[in-house]
Amino acid sequence: MNREEIKQTVISVLISIINDMPDLEQEEINESTLLLSEGSFIDSLTLVSFIVDLETVLANEYDIDISLTDDRAMTREKSPYDSIIALVEYIDELAGEQ
Repeated sequence: MNREEIKQTVISVLISIINDMPDLEQEEINESTLLLSEGSFIDSLTLVSFIVDLETVLANEYDIDISLTDDRAMTREKSPYDSIIALVEYIDELAGEQ
């Protein structure tokens, strides 16, 4: 799975989560979309649902079995949850280690 495929998967899963939550305003979703940063339109509970769904899609559709919420993710200087591109880079790093 290359970085572009990861990005498209991440965006697709986030759009799916947003579509299931009618109280969230639809924003344009792209690689600079903020996730758990000031100015993000999603809250931490939505982010948790998104991460769980994303891990499931990566495991079931791409055979990439990774944890996006382990100590490694939480202790990084640059959080993988700042934006979609930060998360894509982190997933790419973890997938490359498998």
